[in-house]
Amino acid sequence: MPLTSEQTRSLKKLAHHLKPVVMIGQHGLSEGVIGEIDTSLDVHELIKVKLAGADKSDREALSAAIVERLSADLVQIIGRVAIFYRANPKKKKNRIVI
Repeated sequence: MPLTSEQTRSLKKLAHHLKPVVMIGQHGLSEGVIGEIDTSLDVHELIKVKLAGADKSDREALSAAIVERLSADLVQIIGRVAIFYRANPKKKKNRIVI
């Protein structure tokens, strides 16, 4: 289910101070990188991913692939940094209610 504009605004505020936890480099979206993003989403729910070495269309394609493969929501792409959210039902307190 896509995020509402209110949820997106809330997540952007929460993500503002975060540092990227995963960096996608010249080798692209490997299985190892996908696994690391998956683990980070399970632990943190809201993460930033640095999309280094890619032009705008490549960054959008990488972000779409992450969303599709990991059932995450793309909150925003700013420059070379993408913000992803995936609720973890095992956590006692989720950041937002979807």
